[in-house]
Amino acid sequence: MNIQVLLFGIAADLLKSDSLEISVTENCTIYTFKKELLKRHPKLLHLSSYAVAVNETYADDNAVLKENDVVALIPPVSGG
Repeated sequence: MNIQVLLFGIAADLLKSDSLEISVTENCTIYTFKKELLKRHPKLLHLSSYAVAVNETYADDNAVLKENDVVALIPPVSGG
């Protein structure tokens, strides 16, 4: 199934894109999704931490993805 991934901050900088599409297996959890994403895009290993939102709601590693979900990778931000 296809999942749209939105990238923000340093994640977008690392991949030189603000979005991508990834195909995952049915009943894929966020945990499995993150492992697969890192395997396909090893530059993301440079992120020390990030939050994940699915369809604009923060999700934990046990959340199960559905076809056409939109996943956002949200790295920590700082400002001043």
